[in-house]
Amino acid sequence: MLELTNLSFQVSDAGREKGILRGVSLSIPDGELVVVTGPNGGGKSTLARLIAGVETPTGGSIVFNGADITAASVTDRARMGIAFAFQQPVRFKGLRVLDLLRIAAGRRLDISAACEYLAAVGLCAKDYIDREVNASLSGGELKRIEIATVLARKAKLTIFDEPEAGIDLWSFQNLIQVFENLRRDIRDSSIMIISHQERILAVADRIIVIQEGEVLRQGPKDEILPTLIGTAAAVRACRQVEQGGAQ
Repeated sequence: MLELTNLSFQVSDAGREKGILRGVSLSIPDGELVVVTGPNGGGKSTLARLIAGVETPTGGSIVFNGADITAASVTDRARMGIAFAFQQPVRFKGLRVLDLLRIAAGRRLDISAACEYLAAVGLCAKDYIDREVNASLSGGELKRIEIATVLARKAKLTIFDEPEAGIDLWSFQNLIQVFENLRRDIRDSSIMIISHQERILAVADRIIVIQEGEVLRQGPKDEILPTLIGTAAAVRACRQVEQGGAQ
């Protein structure tokens, strides 16, 4: 379980202190898929980086599974089971997809196991297992490979920062299916997604809205999503997910 209490983050801007996050308090229990949304510039991605340890808060605390990790490094948090998927996945020239999956898993995966992770994100394993993680891969391919590495890690908390960024429509539709599968399978772990997309919001168990650095509102998907979209389509999207996924 992740617990944030009065979390704040300030930066210096032209000699003045600018508050990016102000007193954010929230929790993400095990077994939940939570989507954080809100206007651009509201602090959502900053929140994700603070939880992952990429940035250090200027106030408040972060507690993960009972341990205060506010001052912990990225490496320490990764060892504790926190995984972070960036908006733009990193390319590794000279590193094969198979190598990347083995590094993520922390063990020497055999080909069969590695292929299962690729298949789970809609990639034909024989076409990708020996490919280099370089510029020859599209944004959608890189995004799905990154998610495959997250699956291989079996993290306790996985954070996705705008996973829909830079991918085509087909890859996006496949991404929704991946998240629907992840939501069904999580039990003693949790997932946090930063996103504006209605289809991703519809997959959530709970939605947190952040605006101007503060939590504007939070609650169950069925309660929050219709207020964000304001259309019957939002309700239909929720029901489609509950009935086994949107087509």
